[in-house]
Amino acid sequence: MKIVAKNKLWKYLFWLGPFLIAVGLTIGLVSEQWGLITLAFLITGIVISGLGIIWQSYKSSWWKRRSTQAGTNALVATLAVLAILGLINFLGTRYHLRADLTESQLFTLAPQSRELVRALPQAVKVWVFDINQNPQDRELLENYQRQSSKFQFEYIDPQARPGLAEKFGVKDYGEVYLESGDKRQLVQTVNQNERLSEIRLTSRLQQLTSSTTAKAYLLQGHGERQLSAGKGAISQAVQGLGDKNFTTSPLNLGETSKVPQDAAVVIVAGPKRGLFEGEVKALQEYLNRGGNLLLMIDPNTDPKVDSLLQEWGVRLDNRLAVDISGESVVGLGPAAPLVTEYGEHPITKDFGNGNSFYPIARPLEITSVPGVEATPLLRTKPYPNSWAESDLQSEKLEFNEGKDLKGPLTLGVALTRKQAAKSASTPQATPTPSPLRLPTTQSKASPTPPASPAPTPSPTSSSQTAIESRLVVLGNSDFATDGLFQQQLNGDVFLNSVTWLSQQDQQPLSIRPKEPKNRRITLTTTQGNLLILSSLLLLPLIGFAIAVIIWWKRR
Repeated sequence: MKIVAKNKLWKYLFWLGPFLIAVGLTIGLVSEQWGLITLAFLITGIVISGLGIIWQSYKSSWWKRRSTQAGTNALVATLAVLAILGLINFLGTRYHLRADLTESQLFTLAPQSRELVRALPQAVKVWVFDINQNPQDRELLENYQRQSSKFQFEYIDPQARPGLAEKFGVKDYGEVYLESGDKRQLVQTVNQNERLSEIRLTSRLQQLTSSTTAKAYLLQGHGERQLSAGKGAISQAVQGLGDKNFTTSPLNLGETSKVPQDAAVVIVAGPKRGLFEGEVKALQEYLNRGGNLLLMIDPNTDPKVDSLLQEWGVRLDNRLAVDISGESVVGLGPAAPLVTEYGEHPITKDFGNGNSFYPIARPLEITSVPGVEATPLLRTKPYPNSWAESDLQSEKLEFNEGKDLKGPLTLGVALTRKQAAKSASTPQATPTPSPLRLPTTQSKASPTPPASPAPTPSPTSSSQTAIESRLVVLGNSDFATDGLFQQQLNGDVFLNSVTWLSQQDQQPLSIRPKEPKNRRITLTTTQGNLLILSSLLLLPLIGFAIAVIIWWKRR
């Protein structure tokens, strides 16, 4: 009896081990401090539990039992699974791996945004003054934050922190501000109908972190596109330039007769009347000194710039670009070519096979000119899908052999020209005397003969520096007008062209908006009725007939 009572006492004593382990874990988890007391409970409980297992095995050969071995294997497997899950959770917390399976990458930042955030020179913070945290907006901000630790964001209740709201000048809920150092800028105001835009956030981020601005002049005085909002205006394009850190101003060469020195790029958007000869020469001189020019010339117009374009190997075709493929695909008319093929150029490098369209466009003819590098940007589909129509008065557009030009057609081209420019420096070379007259001053001791050859200038007298001029010619300006500017890649073509022309290599190119693919099926009344009959009547009858056949065969 004494031996049995002693064995029961040891058995109950060993149960104290798991109890002490549970106490130690509870203390550590609740207090979040794994101090001396917590470790004492854990170590004591583990030691007692270990002794209990050894004693039980010694008394009853516990380890040799099949049930013990099976239980041990199950315990080891469970611990291994828990360890693997814990390792996966640890790696998932430290290293973020996300896969965006949407066709248009709706939940992935554009490459331009990622490059800009990763190269941030200093810390930047986004302040969202709103009570509600929209999941879509927060997801976008978290995507930015994953690119760099220098990007942070915070949601603020303006009523709870009125001092901070007053500091930023907050007037309404939903205002989003960007702050970097002592610079602050309003990004946009979000609400239920308008969510935070990646395009605006990246543009404001570029403006805030960039210390340079570029000046873009838009030629006026010849019926060009209106800069302020209105029918056929390009106000959205002008606003897009402002978002990309450009300052824009109208330019009338009839008044100034010379392109300003601070012009990074000059834009000629759809002139309806011809330029004066002096204005064309002013643009030529601007290009000769390293300027950059964007020409958007519509059909049925003659801006009188043929002499300028001839120097670059470009000729404006007077025919109309016709594309019948867009009419059946997206509902565009035949006179609005749909372009999905782009040249290998920085302007179009990220376009892939995206869509852009150009209502009422003219083709361009490109010829090789020494010193000029030309890259076609926009090309239509081959014949018979597209051609250049010569009969502009006919209501029925059809290809006429001998008069019309078969596609593919070039609707846009980018050109570069490098040339040497002399910059004077000291000392200057000795002037060359004219053979028809004596120099103004001569030495009496050693007179200079009038016909003597000119002395060779010293290498330090003048230096040769290469300057680069850039020109983009587009056979259409409608694509950049209000309403069409935001469609597909139209705005990207304009903004990327101006950015490339300004020769700001550090400036990210345009970010096209991401839109979910419309996969809705539109059915006619007949198709809808047929679908209802097939699903509610035909399919059940087929199933019933199969069941009857099977039953009949099994009889």
